[in-house]
Amino acid sequence: MATLESKLEEMLRPTIEALGYQLWGLEFVKAGKHSTLRLFIDSEQGVNVEDCANASRQVSALMDVEDPIPSEYTLEISSPGLDRPLFIAEQYQRYLGEEVKVQLTMPVAGSRNLKGTVLRVEGQMITLNVSGNELIIALDNIRKGNLIAKF
Repeated sequence: MATLESKLEEMLRPTIEALGYQLWGLEFVKAGKHSTLRLFIDSEQGVNVEDCANASRQVSALMDVEDPIPSEYTLEISSPGLDRPLFIAEQYQRYLGEEVKVQLTMPVAGSRNLKGTVLRVEGQMITLNVSGNELIIALDNIRKGNLIAKF
């Protein structure tokens, strides 16, 4: 995880948890003048629009005081949704046996984009079954991971 993202997570987690939510994860997407800080919150009861608006007010106030991002950005707060992003090993562990898609920084088995079933999580190593092959992927090689929603 990038240093800025780590700092933001450490700063924002207590505020989100004080509101009764879990900080599922966050992304900071740099795009010139149109950067986005995206927070995903969750709870046992789920998350609705009012929850996101309440969290947004609290996070905005904290961000205004702390000012950790020197450039302009848009704040987005949402639930992780059905195709929830996966950020940490524990989240992959939670979805053992489920299908995920991952975008990698460095190719594994000749590909940077993989879809497979989560077989094991050992420390920071994720084992996926991709088309019948077991591939072991370091968590820090996963640029982006998402659960594949089943309907």
